Amino acid sequence: MTPVNPPPLDRTWPPSRTDAWRTPDPALPEGVHIRLLRAAYGDPRAAAELRSRLTPRQAAGLDPLPTEPASLAPELLYRHRREIRSLPDDTRLLLLLAAADQYPVPTHAFLRAVAAGRLDTRPLEAAETAGVAQATAGGVVFRDAWTRIAAYETGSPADRRDVHRLLARVLRAAGETPRRSWHRGAGALGPSVRLTAELRTAADKARATGEHAFACALVERAAALSRDPREQSRLLDRAAGDAWQSGEGDRARRLAAATDSDALNGVFALRAGNAAEAFDALLIAVARGGVEGANPVAGRVGEGSVVRRRGEEPVVRRRGEEPVVRRRGEEPEARPGAEEPLARREADERSARREAEEPLAGGHLSEASGPAMPRAEASRTAGSRAGVPGTAVPRGDVSGAAVPRVGVPGTATSRADASGAAGSREGVPGTATSREGVPGTATPQADAPGTPAPRTAKPPAATASCPAGTPRPGETPRPAETPRPTETPHATAAPRTPAPDHAVHLLARATEAAVYTGDLRRCREAAAVASRLGIVPHGTLGGLAAAFEGRYEDARDLLKAAAGRCGPGGDPTLLVHAGIAALMLGDHTRATTATVRAAASARARGATVIVPQAMEFRAYAEFWTGHSRAAETAAADALWQAHATGQDNGACHLQAALAMFAALTGDEEVCRERAAAARSYALGHGLGLPAALAQWALAYLDLSTGRFAAAAARLRALAGFGPGHGHRAIRHLATPHYVEAAARSGDTRIARAAHADYDRWARAVRSPDDLALSARCRALLAPGTESVDHYRTALDLHARGTRDFERARTELLFGGALRRLRRRTEARDHLHTSLEAFESFGAPHCAAQARAELRALGTPVAATALPAPAARLTAQQLMVARMAADGATNREIAVRLALSPRTIDHHLRGVFSRLGIRSRIELVRLLAEGEA
Repeated sequence: MTPVNPPPLDRTWPPSRTDAWRTPDPALPEGVHIRLLRAAYGDPRAAAELRSRLTPRQAAGLDPLPTEPASLAPELLYRHRREIRSLPDDTRLLLLLAAADQYPVPTHAFLRAVAAGRLDTRPLEAAETAGVAQATAGGVVFRDAWTRIAAYETGSPADRRDVHRLLARVLRAAGETPRRSWHRGAGALGPSVRLTAELRTAADKARATGEHAFACALVERAAALSRDPREQSRLLDRAAGDAWQSGEGDRARRLAAATDSDALNGVFALRAGNAAEAFDALLIAVARGGVEGANPVAGRVGEGSVVRRRGEEPVVRRRGEEPVVRRRGEEPEARPGAEEPLARREADERSARREAEEPLAGGHLSEASGPAMPRAEASRTAGSRAGVPGTAVPRGDVSGAAVPRVGVPGTATSRADASGAAGSREGVPGTATSREGVPGTATPQADAPGTPAPRTAKPPAATASCPAGTPRPGETPRPAETPRPTETPHATAAPRTPAPDHAVHLLARATEAAVYTGDLRRCREAAAVASRLGIVPHGTLGGLAAAFEGRYEDARDLLKAAAGRCGPGGDPTLLVHAGIAALMLGDHTRATTATVRAAASARARGATVIVPQAMEFRAYAEFWTGHSRAAETAAADALWQAHATGQDNGACHLQAALAMFAALTGDEEVCRERAAAARSYALGHGLGLPAALAQWALAYLDLSTGRFAAAAARLRALAGFGPGHGHRAIRHLATPHYVEAAARSGDTRIARAAHADYDRWARAVRSPDDLALSARCRALLAPGTESVDHYRTALDLHARGTRDFERARTELLFGGALRRLRRRTEARDHLHTSLEAFESFGAPHCAAQARAELRALGTPVAATALPAPAARLTAQQLMVARMAADGATNREIAVRLALSPRTIDHHLRGVFSRLGIRSRIELVRLLAEGEA
């Protein structure tokens, strides 16, 4: 039986109300709740039935949800099938043809199939009368997704095969080959080597055009038609990658359970598991090399990629082919199946055409089924599988590869061996001495005891032109008899090397794992593995490794090179890394450009899963440039997408970002709730980045409300948190706030040490914003009149930067310092400027501080007219308020927004608090007056 899983309906589609209406359990985690509604195609009846069938681990989000209709809501499906069976046979036949035409993507062949089969469409009137479906000029429109599933499921297996063959016969136009192959595969009677290869090729074409959901369906069907268990495992591995890219996280995890892919397991752990385990799995995948070389999760091998090791002739690997690796002096080894005669291949093609063109007798579908694959042909074709596009080499092919795995648990290679590698460390430039610290760390942390300083080289841009084995400037030439680090004396066969783009993608994801955990020393381990394998990784990896070692100038050069690769249409993963590099450099304009382009490129390529990840890092740039409301709206939407695609780690990061936005806008209750949720999840999954960001949000809330001692205590604690609980980059970003809180609470001893390291980083990267904040810190730590010049320097530097919110805060602090020095006129100007800025940013707590300073000057502050109710609410609060004013209950709003009723209740409490009201009647009146 061919599985049916139509694409989910858009989440804005309003489900119809019925007597079976029930809202899922509000105690369900928000991410599971959203995925449950999405899996049920937005139908609350199916969602309620599915909720009752979840295991405790599924309800907790630990196991993937069901993905097949029969396991999602069997009772609802049974009722729909019984309704379809009550229709006439001719009507059911037409509905079956229409349903097959709409899965997995619309093929728009229904009308052509009706004409080719000489079918009468008048029986569809019975379906319209029953309210099941409606005939239109473009085909048949079903009442809902479950009716379409039932229409397909009620057909007999023979009828399903026949309608698929009919649809395949009419799909002859240019560009319809993949959809024709899908229908041919769905109409197959049993296993077929030829159809397996055809479906695999069709999946490659669909994947190349960004149709990952379609590619997943094609590869799944190819696996079902394959006889070879090892090939089935490889095909399911690819299907899992396509499902993940299309945003079907539950389907991807279920498919991956049948395989043993380190790359897939690493990606799943990175986005929904323990990030430290993700780093290990991804680095193991890089070290093993090539098994998942064409896995869509990691990226595809480009046409003409050169695959080689030292001492081997370069061999061009074409897409879909196995790499032919040979050493100098060897004859190339022919691929199995290359000797197949042309006449035999032409006979196979003629047989395929005959199978697709079976005629239909009269007005009914023929009961004849396609011919079975001859046993002799199956055994003959199985031997040529290495030459079929899309196949992968079994894991056993690389079991003898002597590939070092630095930093991977269970390997024999020590870190000393990694750091002692020859000076080909692309991405780890600089001197040979290891220095402590990381950009802006409040308390520098030394490297592990006994770890030797790594050998280093120049940045990739400077070393790209050096031939292999040529000593770089300032490097001692290697003696001729010294063996290369990747060679082993006992190696008898050339191990397979991962394709360059595949390995770079895996290393990029390993870098993300190090960033999420906050364990940046692991970037050094990943860079050592890249060096040993001869891979030039993306500059973010080397930049983070250099920053961890305190080589700020080298880190700056590498991060600038990475941030510069943010042109339109680039690879979305590398664009995300360009945004991360720009954020570390303080270049928020470039960070916004890179992350926006990453999201656009991901959508264009069908990589839905990358979109919320790009928005995670865009939030930082939007926050500091003063676009808090737009950023909050974008982050809330990205949070929904992260939950829907099964990326709970990314959702945790976005929760922490939303806590920061709430701190900025003065929503104390929302800030504390989001920060608590983010920290609770992050600490359980080893996510140091969101845990540190949530702690910073709480500290900033204290700082903006005048609780300086509490803010300093939180940030001091943040400096002491290790990987998994804190993050050095967040400590760097929070240093100016820590210095302010410490200076205003009278404890500046640790603050001076933190500022010294922050200033060293600011001078290295030469960012106007970082230099301005360093000058502001110097002003806060300076006595009396000495601070004035530092404040003026800070404002001059702010004028060349983009962090408008921090500029307003510098104006506030400068005005307060001038007031205490009795320079009233100048103080008044700066305080008025800061007040206007904070009001425009929607930061009421900071605006209240500016008003307090003006009142201390004796300057009357005109009462600011309250803005309209819509302007006082966040984007999410406004949406909830309007639905509540229209009469919707909390449960109804929760279903429409795919949130839990508990979350809706929290938002309404925030609405009432901000508007100063106590009932929904007042809410209706206020919104009506505001709109008027």
